[in-house]
Amino acid sequence: MNILLLEDDLILSAELSKFLESNQFNTDRIYDGETFIRQIKNNSYDFYLLDINVPKINGLDVCQTIRSFDKNTPIIIISAYGDISDKKDAFTRLADDYLVKPFQFEELLLRINSLLRRKTPKDSAEQDIIRIDDLIINKTEQKVFRSGNEIVLTLKEFQLLTYLAEAQGRTVSKQQITENVWEHNFNTNTNTVEVYINFLEKKNR
Repeated sequence: MNILLLEDDLILSAELSKFLESNQFNTDRIYDGETFIRQIKNNSYDFYLLDINVPKINGLDVCQTIRSFDKNTPIIIISAYGDISDKKDAFTRLADDYLVKPFQFEELLLRINSLLRRKTPKDSAEQDIIRIDDLIINKTEQKVFRSGNEIVLTLKEFQLLTYLAEAQGRTVSKQQITENVWEHNFNTNTNTVEVYINFLEKKNR
């Protein structure tokens, strides 16, 4: 299991990381929200731990960004803010749990394991998300994001982009594209495929 931790307290971050790794969780540490968002665009994690009061982009905004393209990966907010309004804000942004500092590391472990037991199996959840560099394709919600910004596509544009992304760099013929995306064999001498690819290129700039 891979955990990404957002915590700007260097001592607490190191202690948490050491504790989690002693319990078989690989843990990457990030100290500001901006770097955290860049990290999740290029790497896959099983769990997120977010402090709220961190530099550049706060943990609540990071949580909201994650949920804009990923509804499955568990998120626990770990914060010194204990007011009900803070907790309400976190749950409104679809955090799964909230733990007020200071807390016992064992309690955090219990909550992590509890959420992981309820989590959608990784293989089925991950099949719904395609990541290519800073491009994220959410197949379930039919949404596409680049550098955190949503790219609005028509249904056919989305289907074409998904098919090309799932090819994973393999060369596909025009015939294969028409059969898989349009699901019928229209005249491949037409420039329909080229036109749609051009649409995608313009929207991805």
